[in-house]
Amino acid sequence: MNRRGGPDARFGARLAVTSAATALAAVPFSLALVLVESQWAPLHRLDQGAAERLHRSVLGHPAWVRVLEFLTQVVWGPLTMRLLVAAVVVWLLWRRALRLAAWAACTATVGGLVGLLAKNAVERARPHLPDPVAHAPGFSFPSGHAMTATTSCAVLLLVLIPLVPRAWRPLPWVLAAASVFGVGCTRVALGVHWVSDVVGGWLLGLAVVTATSFAFEAWRSDIGRPRTTPAQGLEPEIVTADPEPPAGMTQR
Repeated sequence: MNRRGGPDARFGARLAVTSAATALAAVPFSLALVLVESQWAPLHRLDQGAAERLHRSVLGHPAWVRVLEFLTQVVWGPLTMRLLVAAVVVWLLWRRALRLAAWAACTATVGGLVGLLAKNAVERARPHLPDPVAHAPGFSFPSGHAMTATTSCAVLLLVLIPLVPRAWRPLPWVLAAASVFGVGCTRVALGVHWVSDVVGGWLLGLAVVTATSFAFEAWRSDIGRPRTTPAQGLEPEIVTADPEPPAGMTQR
């Protein structure tokens, strides 16, 4: 089979096209959400009310503020999440799961670029609350912490879930959901994001993961492998000694 026209070449082309399409779609999507937020009074009241309630709950409690800052910057911080994904990519390269490593790296990278692009396109100001307990630089929408947690947890789950015994598989999903939800709560409680910022980060993160996952599934179909469900992970064969066939090989 001609390598240039084989499944690996088509996988790379699909990965690039879907990533570019996701990046292009993110800006109008973000702008639409911000327009709705700025003009729709119920959403504005939700943002303002949630920010004020959570802010009051930590105001005057320095210990709680320190806990929230530790969770949002260290436990669930973007640097921590990216290091975990980088470690998984290195492990996948060591296992010779090159396409899965490319998917993981591409998903994390595109997620970061899309979030940055949307922030600078929308230029939404962060909340200005009385007696702020924390500060953050840059623009507000979408939440970079929420988006990074979403893409990173999805990458970790979809890559590593085949290694977890079936009886224990609900636990990683619960931990991932708690991390994604928890980081959103910390950002609002610290007064550095609106609720809609966090929701926007979650939605954009899911969009990126969905787009790149479809590209990976298309490559699996090209080489004759069955489609998988999120509960199975992207590549259940990662548990085997040779998780991926050599370049250009088609399985039948």
